[in-house]
Amino acid sequence: MTNQPLNAASLRGAVDLSSLKKPQGAPAGAARTSDTSGATSAPLPGAAEAPAASPDAQAADTFRHDGLVVDVTADNFQALAQQSVAHPVIVAIWARSQPASQQPIDVLARAVRKQEGRVLLGVADLDDSPEIGQVFAQLSQQAAQQGQPGQILAAAFVQGQPIPIPPVVEDAMADEILGQIVQIAVQNGVTGRVQGYDPNAAPANGGSDEGADEAEAELPPLHQLAYDAIEKGDYEGALAAFDQALEQNPKDEEARLARGQVKLMQRTQGADLNAAREAAASNPADIEAQMTVADLDLLGGHVEDAFARLIDVVKATRDDERTTVREHLIELFDVVGSTDPRVNKARTALMSALY
Repeated sequence: MTNQPLNAASLRGAVDLSSLKKPQGAPAGAARTSDTSGATSAPLPGAAEAPAASPDAQAADTFRHDGLVVDVTADNFQALAQQSVAHPVIVAIWARSQPASQQPIDVLARAVRKQEGRVLLGVADLDDSPEIGQVFAQLSQQAAQQGQPGQILAAAFVQGQPIPIPPVVEDAMADEILGQIVQIAVQNGVTGRVQGYDPNAAPANGGSDEGADEAEAELPPLHQLAYDAIEKGDYEGALAAFDQALEQNPKDEEARLARGQVKLMQRTQGADLNAAREAAASNPADIEAQMTVADLDLLGGHVEDAFARLIDVVKATRDDERTTVREHLIELFDVVGSTDPRVNKARTALMSALY
C-alpha cells in the first residue's frame, strides 16, 4: 500500500514540460535514468535483481489493443500531459535494455485497464528517449522536498498537474493508487474518458498485440482526421476537422469538448508562465495577457484562479473587449465541463459581473 496519500497540490508548477529537448549526441541505447541533479546515474531500480518479465507479465503490450496504453517520446510528452484536462494521464518510464524494469509497467497497465477508460497510461522507453529522464529527475527532486524521497518512475497528470506515484510492485497497490488518482480528478472536475477506448476489443493472434490497430474502435472520420492532425502538431487542422464535425452534427458533444481542449493546447503551446504572469501584472488592462495567464492557470490546475481572473477583467472592460473576455471564459467553462461545481459558481459570478 502507499506510504502516504497522493497530494495533487504538492508539486503545483514544479515541472516545465516545455523544457524537454533531445540531448546533443546522446546515444540511442543509453539505458540510464537521471538522478535529482539531472546527471546520468545507476540503472532503473530493481533491474539488477528482478527476473526478466514472464509471458504472463506482458500486460502492457497486450493492453495496447484497447487504446489505454500509448508510447511516449519527447515530441509528444507535452501534448499527452495536456490531455489530462479531460482525463488523468499516467506517464511511466522503463528501459528496453533492462527487461525487469517492465514489471512495474505491467502492474500499472493492469490497474489502468480496470478503470475502463478513465485513465490513460503513457510508457516512455529511456533507451529511445533518454531526455524524458530529465523530467523525472525534476519530479524526484520536488518529491524529495515534499517528504517523498527516492527515484520517481511514474507520475500522474491531472489538468496538467504532476502527481508523483510511488514505486508499484503489486496489483493491490496499483489499484489503490489509481483509485486515488481518479478521485483527485473527479474532485477537480476531470471526468472524461480516453478517446478511442474500446472495452470490447481483444488482442489479435492469440494474445499478441500485432494487428491491434485493426481491433481498436474506429473513430468517426472527422474525429480521426482531427486526432491525426494533433499528433502532427497541426492544431489548425484539428480545429477545422472538429468544426466540420460540429457543422454536420451540432449535438456532437465529444467534438465540442475536444475542440475546446485543442484550442487551449494551441494557445498555451510554448508559453512561459513566469513571463506571462509578469506581463499580466505589469499591464492589467492588456486583455490578451490576462487571458494567457488564465489559460496557463487552467492547464496547471488553478481552475478557480483562472475563472476569477477573467471575471475581474469582465468587470473592468466594456464593449468589444468585454465580449472577447466573456467568450474566452465561456470556452474555459467548456474545457472544465458544465457539470463541475466551479463552473456553475463562476457562471453565477459572470452574470453578476455583466449585469
